[in-house]
Amino acid sequence: MTRFSHRLPTAAGVAVAAPWFWYAAALAAHTGWGIYPVLGRYLQTVAGLPSMSVLVLGGIPMTVMLFAYVLPRYGWRIYAVPMLWSFGAVTVMRSITNILSQRFTLAIYVQLVGLLTPFLVVLLNRLILQERPPRHTLTAISLSTAGALLMMSQGLGAGGLSFALTPDDWLGIGLAFGSSLFLALYMILVRRTAQQQIPGEAVLVFQTVLIQISALAISLLIGENWGQWLTLNAMGWAVFAAYVLLVVIGANGLQIASIRHLGAPLVSSLMGWRLVSTLVAGMLLLGEHLTSPWQALGMIIVLVTVTWYLSGQRR
Repeated sequence: MTRFSHRLPTAAGVAVAAPWFWYAAALAAHTGWGIYPVLGRYLQTVAGLPSMSVLVLGGIPMTVMLFAYVLPRYGWRIYAVPMLWSFGAVTVMRSITNILSQRFTLAIYVQLVGLLTPFLVVLLNRLILQERPPRHTLTAISLSTAGALLMMSQGLGAGGLSFALTPDDWLGIGLAFGSSLFLALYMILVRRTAQQQIPGEAVLVFQTVLIQISALAISLLIGENWGQWLTLNAMGWAVFAAYVLLVVIGANGLQIASIRHLGAPLVSSLMGWRLVSTLVAGMLLLGEHLTSPWQALGMIIVLVTVTWYLSGQRR
């Protein structure tokens, strides 16, 4: 075995993936989720594509997987679980609010609000399950909120923080917060129904197809103009291909695989990397960047706080 091998022998002689390989997979998944709001914002604001149509066409690979792999292997019976449809409903609301938030505000703001999801999970656990919050939760929430305010601020003056957020920004941030709230609620539902024993890939495909159906219905109801797809240039198609391959397929698949090998707490502790990848991708693709040292300081505070807090929960 060379030092570069990602396969380790076991006592039974069966090779298993080395931990560093799954760390890399987890980081790749977080990178995919980090560039997701950038790609979604580009497709909606630069390419001018209707929001719901992006969800519909972006989920086509999962529709193919449903009929080519999941149904032949498991049949429709695995979807006869009422709670699964509750999962689906929450996921639909999460996806729709998320894609719309990308249209109205900066990608970095969408990702910033998304990083607050672990704290929303803790608060919902307290309200719904009456669970005691983990240690340092209040400190972590306070620091993250302070960092988020710095990131959204224009600067710090004698009168305190000043903001240059437009009404569209506030709408986008509100939608992003709603999206994070739906995601937190989904996580609570998953915990309450862990005994269902439904394969992860079957759930993922089911929810994506349900999102497609719902987005298509909304698109037809509000009369979206799909003709914009016919005028999409090469760059637009490249971004859409990245959206499908790197996010819908890549990030989803790598996240599931890395969680199975490393565990959800460890994979979650790397979430801060999403903010970095969002910033880099936003600079390259959208020209969005931090404009003051205070915003950079806020980003560092959020990164350090989220990583510290989630790492503590893992231990």
